[in-house]
Amino acid sequence: MKRILIVEDEPSIAMVLEDDLRREGYATETAADGVTAVRMALTNAFDLILLDVMLPGKDGLEVCREVRRSGIETRILLLTAKTQEAEKVLGLELGADDYITKPYSTRELRARIKAHLRRSNAPAAEVYRFGDAELDFVSCQLRRGTKVVELSALEFKLLAAFVRNSGRVLSRARLLDMVWGTGTNVTDRVVDNQVTNLRKKIEPDVESPRYLVSLRGLGYRFDGDGVTER
Repeated sequence: MKRILIVEDEPSIAMVLEDDLRREGYATETAADGVTAVRMALTNAFDLILLDVMLPGKDGLEVCREVRRSGIETRILLLTAKTQEAEKVLGLELGADDYITKPYSTRELRARIKAHLRRSNAPAAEVYRFGDAELDFVSCQLRRGTKVVELSALEFKLLAAFVRNSGRVLSRARLLDMVWGTGTNVTDRVVDNQVTNLRKKIEPDVESPRYLVSLRGLGYRFDGDGVTER
């Protein structure tokens, strides 16, 4: 049974979430403030954390920062009533995996949770297939059909980062840290240019990307739901 930590300071909302998720077959625990949320996340094993941004004690962004600094990789889904892009970007840069803006539909929330739990359980792949493409982590090759697609070392690292974080929204700052390295003096434009180059090599239609999707003001998401082999 998957365990979900619900961090929500409104009792009525927390109760609705808890009841609905338990009906879906999940085990749930709740925290009503940021301090309690951090303590529970650090001392218990959860499969996913539903994290409200507006919390007493510590806000959700600070909770996210502390959880990630501790080395915990549990998937974090932010629940926010705000629509400002800056807050969403900050949450993603602090390590959140996704966000959903209130008011949200129950069906959408369930779907997001299932998708993240499915991806978190995926085995470490040696080969990842999506569409007509095949990314081989052992030989460090990208193949489309019977042909090997030429990738630079940087392009391979970038595609590997996307594939291994399939379904996660990755901000440009996070991609810079993951691919170029922390502290590298590289601009966001460099990330955009590399993504454009990568699209030319993996997308059936570069003008309407199927896999490397842009999220305005937030970054990119790889929608791959491919087949992995160990």
